[in-house]
Amino acid sequence: MATLLYRLGRGAFRRRRLVVALWLVVLVGAGLAAATLRGPTASNFTMPGTESQRALDLLAEQFPAASGATGTIAVKAPGDGQLGTPQGQAVVQELVQQAGTLPGVVGAVNPLQVGAVSPDGRYALVQVQFATGADEVTDDQKTAYEQVGAAAKAQGWQVAPGGEVLGGEPEIGSTEALGVVVAAIVLIITFGSLVAAGMTMLNALIGVGAGMAGLFALSGVVQLTSTAPILALMLGLAVGIDYSLFITSRHRQNLLDGLPPDEAVGRAVGTAGSAVVFAGATVVIALAGLAVVDIPFLTVMGLAAAGTVTVAVLVAITLQPALLGFAGRRVLPRRLRAVPTDETAATASGPANETNAATEDRSRFGFRWARFVTRFRVPVILVGLLGLGLLALPTPDMRLALPDASTAAVGSPARVSNDLITEGFGAGFTGRLAVVVAGDSPQATSAAVPQVTALLQRTENVLAVAPAQLSPDGRTALLGVVPKTGPTDEATETVVHDIRDSVSGIRDADVLLTGVTAIGIDVSEKLSDALPVYLLLVVGLSVLLLMLVFRSLLVPVKAALGFLLTVAATFGITVAVFQQGHLADLVGLDTPGPLISFLPILLIGILFGLAMDYEVFLVSRMREDFVHGETARQATISGMGHGARVVTAAALIMISVFGGFVFLDDPVIKSMGFALAIGVAIDAFVVRMTIVPAVMSLLGDRAWWLPRWLSRALPNVDIEGEGLRTHLTTRTPTRV
Repeated sequence: MATLLYRLGRGAFRRRRLVVALWLVVLVGAGLAAATLRGPTASNFTMPGTESQRALDLLAEQFPAASGATGTIAVKAPGDGQLGTPQGQAVVQELVQQAGTLPGVVGAVNPLQVGAVSPDGRYALVQVQFATGADEVTDDQKTAYEQVGAAAKAQGWQVAPGGEVLGGEPEIGSTEALGVVVAAIVLIITFGSLVAAGMTMLNALIGVGAGMAGLFALSGVVQLTSTAPILALMLGLAVGIDYSLFITSRHRQNLLDGLPPDEAVGRAVGTAGSAVVFAGATVVIALAGLAVVDIPFLTVMGLAAAGTVTVAVLVAITLQPALLGFAGRRVLPRRLRAVPTDETAATASGPANETNAATEDRSRFGFRWARFVTRFRVPVILVGLLGLGLLALPTPDMRLALPDASTAAVGSPARVSNDLITEGFGAGFTGRLAVVVAGDSPQATSAAVPQVTALLQRTENVLAVAPAQLSPDGRTALLGVVPKTGPTDEATETVVHDIRDSVSGIRDADVLLTGVTAIGIDVSEKLSDALPVYLLLVVGLSVLLLMLVFRSLLVPVKAALGFLLTVAATFGITVAVFQQGHLADLVGLDTPGPLISFLPILLIGILFGLAMDYEVFLVSRMREDFVHGETARQATISGMGHGARVVTAAALIMISVFGGFVFLDDPVIKSMGFALAIGVAIDAFVVRMTIVPAVMSLLGDRAWWLPRWLSRALPNVDIEGEGLRTHLTTRTPTRV
């Protein structure tokens, strides 16, 4: 692979104008396709095969008028009992008429007629039915809905429109650009060259632009959840910068060693590019592997992010060499740009192109840190394990749920409505359940409804059961159920299970429980059940892939155990902040609550790929030096010394990009950005740059042991470029 990438890098360098032109065509073409073919994103999460989803499908068939999105307008009068006065009733009637005539609305229900009024006569709930689903409601329709009740507000009433219709795609604003700015600063400090930093950032932005444009172009035929593009942007931008950073760093080192520019680019792509391809492949495989969970919206999210990572890899190994060709020696700091002498170039352009250890500066921090870690390896390992274990303590308390309005940003329309409903009626009214009773005949349904109603009323923590509504053919009935607790409360989850258990004995009709709350519980449970299977798959995959790369048994096992430590500690910190509320103000979190259902499984997939990035870039240099005759301890120090600066910069860039999304108001995106930033920090600085070299030093030569029969069975992927060195011995690079 290294030899193939070497030729690809040299070819892109020599035909740089053609390569840049082709990528610009791809970017423009994808942009035009996105502008013309882009479809809407979905804010709901469906789960085929679950009871709640079967009930929704049945409702859409039997109650088509009620299959559209719903809204709930919370109304609060200036004083108690005012809803019972003629003046109050007139205000409510006018509000209902206004809501019923909004664009896209098929009707609004007067709360005074259906009893949707609080006992003190001060609060009321106006139910609004839209003609289309929440994802098809236009922005103009949402705006008109949010502005309803202006006349009532002028008279001192509080009017707060809410409900599923207000769900939508999180907006990307200027705050996320802070992460990109920090990443640019890190690049400038790392390279000491504005040209190198700017070119690396430009390369990453072109890649993420092409990837995102392609994703939006496909959204016309594939339904994307509202979080899928955000995840793809977050991950594509982070890995795009990092992959370009690795190749540019190796190219600069090659130039300083006296290689001609085309040879420096070729070897950079052949060596660092091999690691980029492998690292990118692990991320893509882990994300695509989400399909085994068999949850459609999660599969789409994984494939969307995998697509942007694939584009980032392609851009790094093709466009980056071309841009390096245009930059020439300006990628170096100004003081180092002098062209080397022919004697120096001839000496440095040998096949191995190895740095002379005798003259190499080993006083840099990476070498000093490696010597410290290897000297005190046992205490370092114990302290690292103890620290990560303490951080992981909150993990067993993790609760999963789909987000609801109770955790929305304070002051947002959805949150204001939710708080007003909770204030007037209780938290249960914000997460009402729906029970569908379906019989083979109207008589069977009519006979089952009283039985179901009685069972529901006897269920603990059920506050109220609404009268049944019958479908036009009389074979399907819909009953509303109000729990005493909110949608994400543990007691509500118990209510859902208790209801399903209590109605399971009904023989003459199918009884199905659904509603947004029930769907969230079903999704969370299925994801929780799939989590151990997916974790086992990822860990097994990491052992196999690293065994191919490093030709070792213990190194892959050590890497997998380090990954598990990273995941456990990351889960623990995320639970402590976002669920338990510790230091929540630092991340701008208004209301702690359960983690989004798909966060753990998504985090495992992404962190796996990123952890393998750092493992490969650090340990591959250790193996390279060990194979060339250094002792195990010397190879560990050398690998850390050469890789620490680049890995540190790469980790800081990832942390900056992910951290930029913490400033979003959306709690889901906020938690994703926080967890990824913390996970990268733990894995890069604690696991890979501290525990790993300590363990490698402790293992010594045993770290590189592999049974002969297994060595013969495994294919040689040549990620360190040993085959490339053999190829280079047959030729002498020429200067251009």
